[in-house]
Amino acid sequence: MHYLIGDLQGCCDAFERLLATLDFSPSRDRLYLLGDLVNRGPASLATLRRLQGLGEAATCLLGNHDLHLLAMAAGVRKPHKGDTAQEILSAPDREALLDWLRQQRMACFAQGWLMVHAGVLPAWTTEQTLDLAAEVEALLRSPELADFLPQMYGNEPERWDEGLRGVPRLRCIINALTRLRFCDAQGRMDFKTKDGADAAPPGYMPWFDVPGRRSAGTPIAFGHWSTLGQLLRPDLAALDTGCVWGGQLSALRVDGSRRELIQVECAQAQVPGG
Repeated sequence: MHYLIGDLQGCCDAFERLLATLDFSPSRDRLYLLGDLVNRGPASLATLRRLQGLGEAATCLLGNHDLHLLAMAAGVRKPHKGDTAQEILSAPDREALLDWLRQQRMACFAQGWLMVHAGVLPAWTTEQTLDLAAEVEALLRSPELADFLPQMYGNEPERWDEGLRGVPRLRCIINALTRLRFCDAQGRMDFKTKDGADAAPPGYMPWFDVPGRRSAGTPIAFGHWSTLGQLLRPDLAALDTGCVWGGQLSALRVDGSRRELIQVECAQAQVPGG
């Protein structure tokens, strides 16, 4: 069985209950975690160790909170209010966990689904999305990461350009894959609005509704956008159902043409705006 799973954010207890509900077997089943593996939940360290221990049974994508952990570990970002991933930085197996995190994916394609944490820019094809994600993956695994992390943050460039190079190119790719919710018809990204789809700024729309999106026709699964709520279309699955906020942790079973949504209720670990 193949399962696509929404944002864990350090909610290890909910993850264990979901695995029990799925009757998960690492020898039989394959999990695809859609990013934001850690932070804000009560057990980031236990979550990361659990995922590491799953080996090839789990493919993990990186989200903005996971990259934030790497930046904190490098000393270039301070913890935010509500952050809970600091326990990883004082763990005896810190370096092994951080190294494992750096080996994970920014996007993947499996079982007919393109998977990202946040979004895909309208100018990108499925193949280009995977190629651009691979550029970031190579950086994460290289010695150049330490020099890049202090320059990773920022909202510019606001749109993709094939001529982008260096830091601006990598930052644009990362912002799209890990932060995107809204963009306009030209692919300009908005990062201020974090509410649901109805809150789109004037001229903007959810990234997946941009007319002429070049990845249209490929089913895409993503997390990140808990205020969007559960959204399932034939070619789209939004699976961040707000576990850390007291919502659900969701898994979508995808085997051939079969799709089944499985959810467990979650204890509230964070209050929005708290």
